Amino acid sequence: MNTKREYEIAFVGLKQGDHEFEYILEDSFFKERGSINQNEIQATVKLMLDKNNGFMILKFITGGKAEVNCDRCGNVLDANLWDEFNMVVKLATNPEEMNEQEEDPDIFYIARSESTLDVSSWLYEFVILSIPTQNVCGDDLNGESLCNKDVLKKLEEMNAISNIQTENTIWKGLEKFKDN
Repeated sequence: MNTKREYEIAFVGLKQGDHEFEYILEDSFFKERGSINQNEIQATVKLMLDKNNGFMILKFITGGKAEVNCDRCGNVLDANLWDEFNMVVKLATNPEEMNEQEEDPDIFYIARSESTLDVSSWLYEFVILSIPTQNVCGDDLNGESLCNKDVLKKLEEMNAISNIQTENTIWKGLEKFKDN
């Protein structure tokens, strides 16, 4: 199947009311669009489209898993994806102008002459936004960090060196006022 058309919805042929679509997005989908931060993403997106006269309401429900790196030690972790996003797509005679003027990012305009709606950029954006922004290994049952011990030790050493250097430079000029 042509990947461009795979993410297009021919809404003209749809009856008014609710319609449901499901997309399974593999790692290649994200790499084609330039995602380099995640090692591997396996996502499913359920799209519920409510077609009305002159507009459509789209609800994206994301789920799945993404391999991410621990922010502290760099270990590879599995992050669960889950989120919901809503979009309103309105038909307009001058969609470019309307999109430039629209302040709400959840409203998008397309030309009245359009017969399909390409949702690939929204699928990409919403799955990427579903990835947690903070990723840490966590703790074991004893409350000890599951992070790489060697990396944590090296970070402590670097922090101690940084503190010593900072102490010396901050107070260096104030020593001459000490005896006054």
